[in-house]
Amino acid sequence: MKALNKVTQAEITPNDSLDILMKGNERFLAAKKANRDLLDQVNDTATGQYPHAVVLSCIDSRVPVETIFDQGIGDIFSARVAGNFVNTDILGSIEYGCKVAGSKLVMVLGHTGCGAVKGACDNVQLGNITPMLGNIMAAVSSTATAEGEKRDSSNSTFVNNVVNKNVELTVANIRDRSPILKEMEEAGEIKIVGAVYNVADGKVTLH
Repeated sequence: MKALNKVTQAEITPNDSLDILMKGNERFLAAKKANRDLLDQVNDTATGQYPHAVVLSCIDSRVPVETIFDQGIGDIFSARVAGNFVNTDILGSIEYGCKVAGSKLVMVLGHTGCGAVKGACDNVQLGNITPMLGNIMAAVSSTATAEGEKRDSSNSTFVNNVVNKNVELTVANIRDRSPILKEMEEAGEIKIVGAVYNVADGKVTLH
């Protein structure tokens, strides 16, 4: 399998890009990798890159994005930060991936049992971690629980509900804070989606 080039990237639609990722996850789950030579792809991409998607995910070591989507070298831009939130730097990176480099999809990928979300649920106070977790607090405060139900990391259901809410809010923040990406989506040039990876079974579920 050859790496993407300018022509093959241009032929991919936003829906195609999403389909490529989800079919890649199906291969991952079935332990059937696509037939590709990564060293050949190094050579293919030596003078340029034409990724079809940008994936914003958590830094969690259990969520290696290229692996779980069975993607090769040059296939995706991977932006990673604990808690998969957006700030100016990450938004600029995503804008570069789409507006400048031609990617057709933006996926915000959360994951079950997220440590950053657990830290936000517990209101952790520790160095630079605390202000970082501030980016997730809106998801914590807007996630409902039943009366008397714990709202901390000891409640795995609450944690995973916050994970999903955080993905939802991050997708909304991308549209709200990036006129470039919002305009591209409205024009049908890109698609912006949310998804959650299950660290227990390897499956990606779209929002």
